[in-house]
Amino acid sequence: MRVLGIDPGLRATGWAVIDVADNRLRAVADGVVRSDERLSLAQRLAQLHEGVAAVIREHAPGEAAIEETFVNANPRSTLKLGQARGAVLLAPALAGLPVAEYAPNLVKKSLVGTGHAAKQQIDAMVRMLLPGCLAASPDAADALAVAICHAHHRATARRLVEAAS
Repeated sequence: MRVLGIDPGLRATGWAVIDVADNRLRAVADGVVRSDERLSLAQRLAQLHEGVAAVIREHAPGEAAIEETFVNANPRSTLKLGQARGAVLLAPALAGLPVAEYAPNLVKKSLVGTGHAAKQQIDAMVRMLLPGCLAASPDAADALAVAICHAHHRATARRLVEAAS
């Protein structure tokens, strides 16, 4: 199964594609979709949506996972992040992909074992679990973490269904 992980942001949205076969993970590609801060909010959201849609067309994932919105102290920033997340979330939905959503603390806990892990710990674990991955930026590393989290939780959910039947 090919999984697209997304770390949404208005300035930079990290994305990552991994292949999952049983308990084996392989990095395929990762990067960042950026929006032009000189444009209107609507145009920036369109840039993010089209950028993620292009990744989907190029890498043909079967499922997607996205990080839930982290609530900031600044409500205006949180609202803008939510709008960016919505624009990005629309791309896999329109492509017909099932989309899973994960809280930031669950992503961290799934990789490092604690929900309050530092970015350096996440990056180190991503590189350990996906040897040779590029993790071109912190946003891309976060997207890889979201994809890995989904791979782990997806497998558990599948096993529970199999055990019940």
